[in-house]
Amino acid sequence: MFSKIAVLVTLWNLSTFYCFSQNPNYAEKANWAVLPGNYSKELSSYLKDTSLLSKVDVFYVYPTVFLDKADERWNIPIEDEGQRKKIIDNAIRFQASAWVEAGRLFVPFYRQAHIRSYRNIDKGGREALMFAYSDVKASFQYYLDHYNKGRPIILAGHSQGSTHLMLLLKDFFDNKPLQKQLVAAYLPGIGIKKNEYQTLKLLTDSTQTGGYVSWNTFKKKLNHEKYDNWYKGSSVVNPVTWDLSKTADRSIHRGFLFNNNTLYSKSFTTHLIDGAIWISTPHFPYRSMAWTMDDYHIGDVNLFWEDVRHNAKLRASTFIKNSEK
Repeated sequence: MFSKIAVLVTLWNLSTFYCFSQNPNYAEKANWAVLPGNYSKELSSYLKDTSLLSKVDVFYVYPTVFLDKADERWNIPIEDEGQRKKIIDNAIRFQASAWVEAGRLFVPFYRQAHIRSYRNIDKGGREALMFAYSDVKASFQYYLDHYNKGRPIILAGHSQGSTHLMLLLKDFFDNKPLQKQLVAAYLPGIGIKKNEYQTLKLLTDSTQTGGYVSWNTFKKKLNHEKYDNWYKGSSVVNPVTWDLSKTADRSIHRGFLFNNNTLYSKSFTTHLIDGAIWISTPHFPYRSMAWTMDDYHIGDVNLFWEDVRHNAKLRASTFIKNSEK
């Protein structure tokens, strides 16, 4: 009797925990934020050079935008219009746009985990994140089966998006045939252990392919709680030089994209430390805003937007040239 009740309670808890009736069907275009031929006007405005679009694909997974502290749900439906607007107006416009010239862009909607999942990893957070990952995994499998057709692949994300792509690399690429199609995985905003993968390596040169890059951005005064617990000892590169240079002078910083849609170059000096990077206060008209921030996690991509854009195109072109030899 008690065992039956326990089973019923468990099933009830699972159903109320997620509150979803069915999994997303990625055959439906409405379940993709971006597909080739379906770019928004804002995203298209960043697309000037189309030379790589027929040769390379970019699969982008957006960061956590499910932030409402009053919302008790662990995961959010992909049909939520407010969530969709934040994804398209912010994540895609100011992050995914950095890769829009590197290949055809694919961005699935997924039932994202709430930001609290990271702070409560053993109290429901792990399940919420894995539930979100199940959507990312399903969308990528659909992409492979119906869209890829053997093209080279760039994986790109940030924060929660990078978390899911870190798992995706294990499931689809690490020590697997698909690794031969991997241009690079851009995984900023998370800590990746140096022994995380069997055959995938940290790329420590600007033209290397077949592995991953990662970085975590702090201001000069580190948030030590986050740094010590999450990032210290992780695999990182300097996202200005794309190698292990300890310092990149602000004179070679290509530029960050601010939310006024303006690109600011030569804005800060970048320093590589153990498991993270720290930067000097950015030189731009609104630099006083940076003084109140604990760290620059939110800007991991935006701060290096032009550096990322240039490097993604460079790696894609290098991959294609090497494939033609």
